[in-house]
Amino acid sequence: MRQTLTALLVRDYDEAIAFYVGKAGFTLVEDTPQGGGKRWVVVRPGGGGAGLLLARAAGEAQTARIGDQTGGRVFLFLETSDFAADHARMSAAGVRFLEAPRREPYGAVAVFEDLYGNRWDLIEPKA
Repeated sequence: MRQTLTALLVRDYDEAIAFYVGKAGFTLVEDTPQGGGKRWVVVRPGGGGAGLLLARAAGEAQTARIGDQTGGRVFLFLETSDFAADHARMSAAGVRFLEAPRREPYGAVAVFEDLYGNRWDLIEPKA
């Protein structure tokens, strides 16, 4: 078995696609209408790996969780083999990093937020 998708609550499909594809460097894998304004939207990091199912929130409970699916903790980890280049590219595209890049025993890392405030680690593991 392997994990293939993680559902991520979003306010709007198109604004989420614009962020993940246009700023974070993901690839749009699928965008299929399902009727009633619902869509099956999958994005995946450019280097492969598990994708995100961008799920438009339905109802008050889900809407309240947009941007805070994990209570403010880092939610997802985006691994890179060229931290400096990806950090520079994402910063130039307008991705908001919450800290300067730092070196840890496990590698280079910096926390960033997506367009809704979900926290991510951009990380290049130590070789």
